[in-house]
Amino acid sequence: MKKLKITLLGLLLGLSALWLLAESAALPVTTGLFPWRTLLVQYSGVLGMGVMSAAMLLAVRPAWLEHRLHGLDKMYRLHKWLGISGLVIAILHWLFSQGPKWLVGAGWLERPARGPRPVQTDPVLAFLQSQRGLAEDLGEKAFYLAVALIVLALVKRFPYRHFFRTHRWIALAYLVLVWHSIVLTSFSYWTQPVGIAQGLLLAGGTVAAIISLTRRIGVRRKAVGEVEQIEYLEGVRVNAVSIRLRSQWAGHEPGQFAFVTFDEREGPHPFTISSAWQGDGQLMFLIKALGDYTRTLATSLKVGDTVTVEGPYGRFQFEGEARRQIWIGGGIGISPFVARLKQLAQQSDGREIDLFHATSEVDETALQRLREYAQAAGVRLHLLVSGRDGRLTGERLRAQVPQWRDAEVWFCGPAGFGDAIRTDLRGHGLPPARFHQELFEMR
Repeated sequence: MKKLKITLLGLLLGLSALWLLAESAALPVTTGLFPWRTLLVQYSGVLGMGVMSAAMLLAVRPAWLEHRLHGLDKMYRLHKWLGISGLVIAILHWLFSQGPKWLVGAGWLERPARGPRPVQTDPVLAFLQSQRGLAEDLGEKAFYLAVALIVLALVKRFPYRHFFRTHRWIALAYLVLVWHSIVLTSFSYWTQPVGIAQGLLLAGGTVAAIISLTRRIGVRRKAVGEVEQIEYLEGVRVNAVSIRLRSQWAGHEPGQFAFVTFDEREGPHPFTISSAWQGDGQLMFLIKALGDYTRTLATSLKVGDTVTVEGPYGRFQFEGEARRQIWIGGGIGISPFVARLKQLAQQSDGREIDLFHATSEVDETALQRLREYAQAAGVRLHLLVSGRDGRLTGERLRAQVPQWRDAEVWFCGPAGFGDAIRTDLRGHGLPPARFHQELFEMR
């Protein structure tokens, strides 16, 4: 999380510094509302298109960025923050642009006299100047569209299948805003560092937007298969879906996830892979029946149905130098640990491992399998059914694993649960870098 905050802050401060450098001569001598309005419109435009371009780049899931940001879950969290930042900055940009016009219209301000624009002899600049009216009009319409789509994306009650279909249209609004930015950005910026930085961001964002609109995201990481087996574990409301791939799959590590498309109308959903890769083309997913769509899988899916799998993604991979590990799986957050248990049953890594599985629901078939997986892997299993055993707390964990300070901790489950455990352990001396938490939230 700290790295994500530094990345976002670094982008905003970096663009701000470059803009201040470009306007270093004008700022000390600028007076009056309308001259300041011009500067603020330019500044907010640079910032707004900068964060929107970065968000667009993250939307296409580039592998090289996933490595640097420690997983696609972290990338999507940053993507969300960039989207919110872009929304706020875009609204400010619109207010800077429109506010003085409203005040003039209300008779509270008088528009300063403005002479004719100087004649441009450069054909490129002359063309851009001729497009200002169109760019302003289209930019305003794209702004309204982008605001509506970003707000919908932030509303969790908005069904995922509609979110999947509508969210890609942000790419179209973004392309219009790129044109708006190119035409209306101060001509003098393009020969300075701020313009070079903005140009690179706009170019990268444009390529990403085209990839999104043409539905080419992750196309090289997709494999096609078919449903081989479906089992519904009623006690925990989980669908265990086994898939046999018919096309090439690069393989995966335990803890990674994939985007799975069972129904083209519904679109791809992210699910953790719950099987270790053995090169046999088989994958298994434990899918909690939570939303409208996942609740119907047990009855809508059939053996032989075609499935598209895109991935693998994620960096929740049980790395680290510590010879002791503590795993905590809350509810369906047990999925990545199941895959790792299966891998360790084939080849031990020599670590001492304690696995805590905290759940409010009980399915004896599922729990017995977990016990067997843990025993085969040589992992100490601590089962806590909340209604029977109480909740897992940091204090309880520390009491059951006295050597916890020597361990790497891996957590997957509800965010609030993970935050509470992390706060407790860090407060008692666990180095922050030794607590790994999956941010499995794509919206």
